[in-house]
Amino acid sequence: MDKQAKRNKYFFGLGTIGRDMFYAFESNALLYFLSNVLNLPLSTFAAVSLVLSVMRIFDAINDPITGLMVDNIRSPWGKYKPAILFGGLLSVITYLMLFSQIGGNGTLYVIIFAVAYFIWDVTYGINDIGYWSLMPAITQDQKQRENIGAFARICANIGMYIVMVGWQPITSALGNTPQSWFLLAVVICVFYIGFLLFTLLGVKENRALENSDGEENTSLKAMWKALTGNDQLMWTALSMALFMIGYCITTGFAMYYMQYVYGNADMYPILAGVCGIAQLAALLVFPLFSKKFNRKQLYTIATILVLIGYVIFAFAEVSIFLIAVGAILIFVGQAFIQLLMLMFLTDTVEYGQLKLGKRHESIVLSIQPLINKIGGALSTGVISLSVILSGIKTADSDMAADSIDAGGVLIIKVAMLLIPLICILVGYFIYRKKYKIDEKYYAEILEQLKARGDVTDEQK
Repeated sequence: MDKQAKRNKYFFGLGTIGRDMFYAFESNALLYFLSNVLNLPLSTFAAVSLVLSVMRIFDAINDPITGLMVDNIRSPWGKYKPAILFGGLLSVITYLMLFSQIGGNGTLYVIIFAVAYFIWDVTYGINDIGYWSLMPAITQDQKQRENIGAFARICANIGMYIVMVGWQPITSALGNTPQSWFLLAVVICVFYIGFLLFTLLGVKENRALENSDGEENTSLKAMWKALTGNDQLMWTALSMALFMIGYCITTGFAMYYMQYVYGNADMYPILAGVCGIAQLAALLVFPLFSKKFNRKQLYTIATILVLIGYVIFAFAEVSIFLIAVGAILIFVGQAFIQLLMLMFLTDTVEYGQLKLGKRHESIVLSIQPLINKIGGALSTGVISLSVILSGIKTADSDMAADSIDAGGVLIIKVAMLLIPLICILVGYFIYRKKYKIDEKYYAEILEQLKARGDVTDEQK
């Protein structure tokens, strides 16, 4: 790996630290902020939860349009960096509105929240699509992509778990007030923009790949064809969606689990820390495992670990040790699966180029935020409904309950563990049945593209 390749690997990866801090606070803590910090009335909380679910699904559908916009960018800085920069700056403004107390706690609050959330979701989507579309434009070598992707996921997990471990003790130390949450959101936004500068200033993409499609803009019809005509992309998307739904549900329940099932919310940072260490360790050793096992074998091993972890977690509330063991198995397996999914998705760029004649990186990679948002939307719905059905949030009080009965505990456990496990297993079996871009076939794809004159190593 030459000097520029190493620079690309490290500077691309470092950009994810702030991005995942930014996203993790919203995806893992926003609902808790609404239910247990703002203490919204039940009707307002239900309305805002519905807004979150509907807006995430609506904006997920809009992500391919965002990918089309990014795909058509022509600038001296390429397609992707303008989207990364301006999407990042614009998303900060409305993000801070989500963690502020504006408009009271009734209808006006719901309206302001809905508008702010929609704008935040769109602008962060622009940043996200631009960011991940940059990776297949750096290199077409599978092993280099694995190295870049593994380091990026390591950095992403560092950012994510800094927030997941830190938000509860930090906000508690500051009084757990709306003002303390807003202050933490400001700090996270500073890190978000700061780490993006590493990618913006340090990464150099292969402009020969970027320009291989020519200068003709992509139309809506071509966008639709790029999605539906790429069968491997569609199967990958379905498998990824099922995985992310399960993953988002489980992680979204973590704080509620520790407070209402295990019975000690102060242990949440420890659980988050254990999960973070497990995922980081998994990503660090992934390159070693990838030398000994092919991707299909790695996916199978990871899924078995996840299955065992969920079984242990179903009975783990009696001991923090069992909780830790179950969490380690689940999150080691999930770390492998998340990285593999990114590789599967990235490789469909060249498959689509061979089949349809154009790369369409931004349209293909728009599937990732689309899936993340669908996972977040459905998980929000499941969690919100469970919070209400379990008795955590009732119509009798604007405050969240301190404890729930055995029936409520069962509802939390079924929603947090059984539903996600089913989704993850179904996603795995879809991959085994339908995904065919293994290492051998990908090499054949590149050879056919080279023979057709669609691949060049020239750097411009």
